[in-house]
Amino acid sequence: MDVVVIGAGATGLKAASRAKRRNPDINVTVVEAGKFISVSRCGLPYYIGGFINEVNDLRKTTYGAIRDERFFKELRDIDILTLTRAIEIDRSKKVVKIEKSDGFEDELNYDYLVISTGAKPIKPKIDTEGVFTLYDPEDAEKILDYWEEYEPDKAVVIGSGLVELETCEALTNLGLEVTLIESANHIAPAILDEEMARLLEIHLKEKGVNVVTSATVSKISTKNGRVSSVFAGKEFPADIVITSVEVKPNVELAKKAGLKIGETGAIFVNEYLQTSDESIYAGGDCVENVNLITGKRVYTPLGDIANKHGRVIGDNITGGKEKFPGVIGSVIAKVFDFTIAKTGLSEKEARENGFDVITALAPSPDREPYYPRMNNIRLKIVVDKKTNKIIGAQAVGLGVIDKRIDVLATAIQAGLTIDTIANLDLAYAPPYSASLDNVIVAANVARNKRDGLFETVKSSELKEMIDRDDVLILDVRNKDEFEKGLKIEAKNVVNIPLIELRKKLNELPKDKTIVVVCPLGARSYEAYRILKGNGFKKVKALEGGLAFWV
Repeated sequence: MDVVVIGAGATGLKAASRAKRRNPDINVTVVEAGKFISVSRCGLPYYIGGFINEVNDLRKTTYGAIRDERFFKELRDIDILTLTRAIEIDRSKKVVKIEKSDGFEDELNYDYLVISTGAKPIKPKIDTEGVFTLYDPEDAEKILDYWEEYEPDKAVVIGSGLVELETCEALTNLGLEVTLIESANHIAPAILDEEMARLLEIHLKEKGVNVVTSATVSKISTKNGRVSSVFAGKEFPADIVITSVEVKPNVELAKKAGLKIGETGAIFVNEYLQTSDESIYAGGDCVENVNLITGKRVYTPLGDIANKHGRVIGDNITGGKEKFPGVIGSVIAKVFDFTIAKTGLSEKEARENGFDVITALAPSPDREPYYPRMNNIRLKIVVDKKTNKIIGAQAVGLGVIDKRIDVLATAIQAGLTIDTIANLDLAYAPPYSASLDNVIVAANVARNKRDGLFETVKSSELKEMIDRDDVLILDVRNKDEFEKGLKIEAKNVVNIPLIELRKKLNELPKDKTIVVVCPLGARSYEAYRILKGNGFKKVKALEGGLAFWV
């Protein structure tokens, strides 16, 4: 049996390797238009920042072998043709026509064909020296060559997707002054809701990055043939510019072959990752997936998904009946000392998809507060009010976030309710979590809101209320915390420590809206229940506490 794979990225090579492991007697040929195979593009910002010494480090195995053409031939008996383009698929003859870099054309016969052509970067047409995108290894090499030759001082990064955020850190590590420009009203709009993004923005500024939002780049100026500045409402000096790359599925070959293209513009595949031709499979960044929460077709070009696709395809072209169920869109990134992560739907996405939701902001420590290296995590969950199921989560902070977001991703995919999550039997010891893990705390906050035990306002809402005469802000921190810590600057702020609240209830007006605040929200909840239990009708709490007061 002959198997031809078009594309030597994650999906293609995983499919080829899986198929050969299951059936060593098949013949597998992989066609790749570029010169690099099996490169982790996710690692390119770390290569630029000096964490990784060379491009080949991005394609090493755990034992140090480089996953090049020789590796796949000698270890797995897979033939890989680099610098070779697939130019046409003849489905009637089951033939792929190829063209090598020297112009020589040939044909490859197949019993099964795998299309893993990936995504196509839509790079801005800016013919200016010093303006770069970061999508492939060649881009990274050009950026480093330019840095070494011209020794730039000021950098502008346009856009704030994951790669752009990571690139801010990389350029800072190279000693550059970095300005990040985002056209949306907050950074990372595809990943984080606004209140979470503001926390990341503060961290970037603490690290020296000049963050500019609600600004669209309208002009890039040059001097002596090289970039000199970027104009986005005002002028920002720039010796080097990294601009974001829009990607779209690379489907030209599939479209030319008459395969069905889905509503997202990517190749349509069924649950077995078969295209509209049962002899042709497709996976990775060139296909669309099903969102398990909304049931809609979505385009999710992510490396982990591509690898899963490859395994499913490798099984199915060798007699298996493996299904790929769909995605929920889990992502995570390191940005300086912060980790940011998302799984499922954001609040904005949930509402746009017709969900009536409860949200909960829950800042809490990632381990027992008395244990060394404790850090706080800011967690947000999104809950479907109709079913009580969690449908989204975001996390930002210095603490251990990956395991929390993975628990929540599992909960979403398993369809767990906040009641079930609140009683998960998670492992506990002081070096690893508080006795109630962050995930459980967030679920309990959502349950309290659902059950009418806790009514909150977000920071943005409190800012609109702050100077009203009918509003009183009650800070329940201890006196020394109140005097030395972050304060809400307003004329109507009163400090009554929580421990003294019951004795001083007569000092508070019952005809005003009282908004209770504290550092993390726990004391605010206690105060809220005390006030409600003593006849105060108009009580709210600042959700997430001062941890979310930006």
